Amino acid sequence: MKNLKLASAHSFNLDLQSEDEALHLSAFDIERNRLFLASSANIIYSFQLPSSEKAKSWSNYVQSPQRDPVVMECGDFISAMDYLIEKDSLVLGTSNGCLLLHNIDGNATEIVGRVEGGVKSIACSPDGALLAVTAGLGQLLVLTHDWDVLHETSLNPEVTESGAMGDADGYSCSQFQAPITWRADGKYFATLGGLHEHYLQKLRVWERENGMLHSATEAKVFMDAAIDWMPSGAKVAAAYDRKAENKCPLVVFFEKNGLERSYFPVDELVEINNIKWNCGSDLLAISVTCNKHDAVKVWYFSNNHWYLKQEIRFSKKDGMKFMWDPTKPMHLICWTLNGRIMTYNFVWISAVTEDSIALVVDGSKLLVSPLSLSIMPPPMSLFTLKFPNSIQEVSFLCKNSKSQLAACLTDSSLCVAELPRIISWEHLEGKELKIDTLCSDLHLGKIMHLMWLDSHLLLGVSMNECDLCSPVSWRESDLTHHKVGSPTNYYLLEVEVVCSEDSVPDLINSSGWRATLLRTSPLEGPVVGLVSNPCKRDSAFVQMEGGSIFEYSSTFAPRNLQLCELNPEYGFSASCPWMNAIIVSDNGLTKTLLFGLDYNGNLRVGKRTFCRNCSSFTFYSNNYADSKFVTHLILTTKQDLLFIFSMDDILHGNIEMKIEEYNDIRRQRDKVNDCINLWERGAKLVGALHGDEAAVILQSNRGNLECIYPRKMVITSILHTLEQRRFKDALLMVRRHRIDFNFIIDCFGWQTFVKSAEEFVNQVSNLAHITEFVSSIKNGNVMDALYKDRIFTQPHGTSNVIADDSRNVVTESKVNSVLWAIRKALEEQVQENPSRELCILTTLARNEPPALEEALKRIKTIREMELSGVNDARMEAYPSAEECLKHLLWLTDPEAVFEAALGLYDLNLAAIVALNSQKDPKEFVPYLKELEGLPPSIMRYKIDLRLQRFESALKHIFSAGEGYHDECMNLIKNNPQLFPIGLELFACNFIRNEIMEAWGDHLHDEKCFQDAAAAFLSCSSFQKALKAYHGCGDWKGMLTVGSLMGLGKDNLFQLANELSEEFQALGKPAEAAKISLEYCNDVGRGVGCYIMAREWEEALRISYLHEREDLTSNVADAASECASALMSEYRESSEKVGKYLARYLAVRQRRIILASKIHSEDNLMKDIDYDSVSEISSSLSEMSAYTARTLKDSVASSSSTTVSKARQMNSRRHKGGKIRAGSPGEEMALVEHLKGMSLTEACQIELKSLLLALITLGKGETARQLQLAALNFQLTQRAAVKLAEDTMNTDWMDENTHSLEHYIKNLKGTGHSQTESWQLVILPHL
Repeated sequence: MKNLKLASAHSFNLDLQSEDEALHLSAFDIERNRLFLASSANIIYSFQLPSSEKAKSWSNYVQSPQRDPVVMECGDFISAMDYLIEKDSLVLGTSNGCLLLHNIDGNATEIVGRVEGGVKSIACSPDGALLAVTAGLGQLLVLTHDWDVLHETSLNPEVTESGAMGDADGYSCSQFQAPITWRADGKYFATLGGLHEHYLQKLRVWERENGMLHSATEAKVFMDAAIDWMPSGAKVAAAYDRKAENKCPLVVFFEKNGLERSYFPVDELVEINNIKWNCGSDLLAISVTCNKHDAVKVWYFSNNHWYLKQEIRFSKKDGMKFMWDPTKPMHLICWTLNGRIMTYNFVWISAVTEDSIALVVDGSKLLVSPLSLSIMPPPMSLFTLKFPNSIQEVSFLCKNSKSQLAACLTDSSLCVAELPRIISWEHLEGKELKIDTLCSDLHLGKIMHLMWLDSHLLLGVSMNECDLCSPVSWRESDLTHHKVGSPTNYYLLEVEVVCSEDSVPDLINSSGWRATLLRTSPLEGPVVGLVSNPCKRDSAFVQMEGGSIFEYSSTFAPRNLQLCELNPEYGFSASCPWMNAIIVSDNGLTKTLLFGLDYNGNLRVGKRTFCRNCSSFTFYSNNYADSKFVTHLILTTKQDLLFIFSMDDILHGNIEMKIEEYNDIRRQRDKVNDCINLWERGAKLVGALHGDEAAVILQSNRGNLECIYPRKMVITSILHTLEQRRFKDALLMVRRHRIDFNFIIDCFGWQTFVKSAEEFVNQVSNLAHITEFVSSIKNGNVMDALYKDRIFTQPHGTSNVIADDSRNVVTESKVNSVLWAIRKALEEQVQENPSRELCILTTLARNEPPALEEALKRIKTIREMELSGVNDARMEAYPSAEECLKHLLWLTDPEAVFEAALGLYDLNLAAIVALNSQKDPKEFVPYLKELEGLPPSIMRYKIDLRLQRFESALKHIFSAGEGYHDECMNLIKNNPQLFPIGLELFACNFIRNEIMEAWGDHLHDEKCFQDAAAAFLSCSSFQKALKAYHGCGDWKGMLTVGSLMGLGKDNLFQLANELSEEFQALGKPAEAAKISLEYCNDVGRGVGCYIMAREWEEALRISYLHEREDLTSNVADAASECASALMSEYRESSEKVGKYLARYLAVRQRRIILASKIHSEDNLMKDIDYDSVSEISSSLSEMSAYTARTLKDSVASSSSTTVSKARQMNSRRHKGGKIRAGSPGEEMALVEHLKGMSLTEACQIELKSLLLALITLGKGETARQLQLAALNFQLTQRAAVKLAEDTMNTDWMDENTHSLEHYIKNLKGTGHSQTESWQLVILPHL
């Protein structure tokens, strides 16, 4: 769905030697981009074409073409010509049969051969190795570039050797034509010739290797020179002459085997002179001779149809020939026999307008299809507009629901038509409507880049040819410019079109239009493109060759301001034939952006390049009908990726980096928000459907259309509808595109939706859609999960403020709150009808948990209305109870509905539910009958037990009387949560004590001994309270309860002794000491327990309190032994710190060396076994730090042994287990182990207590040595940890810098050895 647009045209006149001289033959040098033309005067004209399309370059190249006359015999002339790459020269054939090699650079001509009958055609093979020549006597010769004849055969094998070609049927050799065309790979070539009866000819395919005839077609009346092999090699194009049948000629396509593949008619009685494919194999140019003119018709094949895309007409008296540029598929070169040379550069443009209307050109027909109504691929269309001649350029304008169409035809006439509103186009379906040419004496010539400035103004570009305009229509000032002329012969034309007839509604009006040329503006060079300025009325942007941008203002502007160049930063760095101007909103400011795509695939906005491999682009607006603001850019790349970017990304983002990241889609499969992988290679963007449609239309190379709905655009469109509070449209889009319904709720927060629930229900009004919506509501926020990466801008107007009428649901969940709001809106806003009731039931069923009882109450009410015989008018507003029940059963679990019916204690309703849920009557009928025979309280009790509503069951069994006391107690005991309720129900103290004791037993079983003891005490169950206190180890509580029980002094003393021994055995000597002192009066035992607990100060206090010198001596001996053991342990720990640190440094050093070696060998040792390296380093360390070591035997008392074991257990807990040598985590394990060797808080408290006790006992020197040993260990441990942490993140190590001694010295020097909490400041001075 694209049109072929003439982007630029250049022309120049070649100064021929005489009026009779004519240009007949051409050749092209691909390597040097040179064009050669041979004239009838045997002169070779050569000039090098510029690589760019700049006008200045053209004028420089064509001012002085090289002329090389070829000396020949009198009467001889050049009859064939081609360029031989191998010789870098032209191969010429003459009418007398000479083969000449002409070197342009050296201006030397050499005769290399001669053929009888004259040379008719010459064609070099694509690789330049061979040369095919046809002679006038019907011979075909294949020569090498060294002029050796490989093959020679007759073009017409059917003619016998006795019959000469020149004498057959009375035709002379001069009438014989034999064009040659090679296949692109050079394996085959085809000829058209061999004179037959009644002008019949055959197309023959020859083999390169042996010169044998490969295939031949049936004898047909072919056009003489019309033959060309498609560069892709698929088919050969030729033409049938059907004058005898009074029919237009056919363009026919043959396969290599000579079979006819397809054809299409030219649709005009013309004579076809030549057929040529472009180098891209997608365009077929045909030169024809008509009654009044010559023309070149350019055809394009798509979707099994041939379209006439362009037609260029020439004066018949001048004659015309053409060729395609062999290297540029869109570059056509034409020349007239009298020496006028013209070049045309075409580009493909989308046939879809900004309003999503397809206008596909097919000769004189314009296929019109509004894509917003139907996606219809050409050649199908909604209707067709028929013009008097072939269409050259089309422009469409849709403004204020008014559509206008302007078309420039190949005969330089102009047509204007006013179309009805798009919504009324359906009645035009299938019609072909004729469009008239406007009435005017104005002759505008060839117009390019036709566009609407306004509903009455047209703007275009014209070349200043001699017949460009009629002077009558020019203003006097403009006529002066016309006479003076512009160096580049390009003009901007502003034309006013006015209709003198009133338009008829819903009809196409093309009559009564008149055109007036208002103004012309000379240009400095060719124009690449024109686009309307969307922000300024009657204004347009003009892009000149090279990318510079000018702004053109209409007639109402002063003359010196009509065409002014914009700031260079708005221009492009190169010519961009695909240009578009859009308006965007940037934080409330309106801006105009100019997008351009150049020939190399660079998509630009001014000097900024967004994409360097773009193949097509278009725009999308989520509110195009109202504001025309564009919101998204859509582009495809040459890697068949489709990108969608918001305008915020364009203005403030870095989409260049995003496109580069997505170029390799295989590495970015998880990032598909902006990128879509196209399913068909070469698919191009056709257009987009704006607004709520949010669609992108693509066309494949085969011609079929694909309409896709990218998630990003769809979600953006839904967001826009929700911002405008168009809930119905949003819901329809969500349903259509299968978006999660929760998107509507979570977009602005469910609290905000609760406020809008009433408006939502009123807008949607379709209760079936509301029911579907309600059924899909779920907790959670889809904006933070499913659509987290697809929302790129914060929706405007987002508010989380909760309405006053929804404050009672703030603490509820999202599902329940939204359902409550919708249910309330349904009840208040929607008239009673069966659908409303079913929708309300849905909201109850979807509650979390489902509000089944409330739903069943509504059904029960309807059932009672049916049984009571309410009037029919009221019952029509409700569905039947059976229908409601089936709807509820379909939404929820039938078993849950049955239990909910039981929960209402309505056995009849439960029976109806069971029957409709297809339960087995053998299961529920006996059960319901059993319940029916029970007293009401017991029936409800049984139902509550089934439903596990134990609180309600307790109340019902309590109301049944004292006869059910045992069942009541069993229910409470089996369900502990009922104990508080049981205490509230029973007022009798005896029963309350029974309940409290049962509660205490439950707490005791649950190991809640404190609570159990309190419960037993409240009901005076002292024996159980004593047992509970014993369970939690509360000796104070046990002795208190013993006193409450009235135990005697001896029994209480015995109990205290037992407790003291028990706590001492459990490793709680401090508790045992308190019991011994307070209840047993055993001072010696108490002091011994304090020594075991390492509470030295308390042991001394008790000894001095009771003036027991023997106990004081025991304390002194134990403290000395403990101090000696600790000093020994600190020294040993310091040594272990050094060993662990040395091991860590060795492992770290080896790993650094190994990493350096791997890097230096260019990663050749990536697979080295790291564990083996670690094991080797471990064996060389000569350390045994990883073996378990037992502390040396302590000379202290048993108390020291106990504390030492506890310390070992604590140390193991810090170590975190055994360290495995050579393991991957060895380094980290060593560091963690060093950190765990620090003094714990408990050790510091114990150490400080011991130091004070030693000073009190007069052993200050021992205390000083102990404190010094502890400080040395602590300093060593901290230095080791600091060293290990510093070397973890470094790649180098120094023996002097990274040593333990160095770090200990630094810590001492920087004041890190500050006073510790356990340290005594006076000790160093004793």
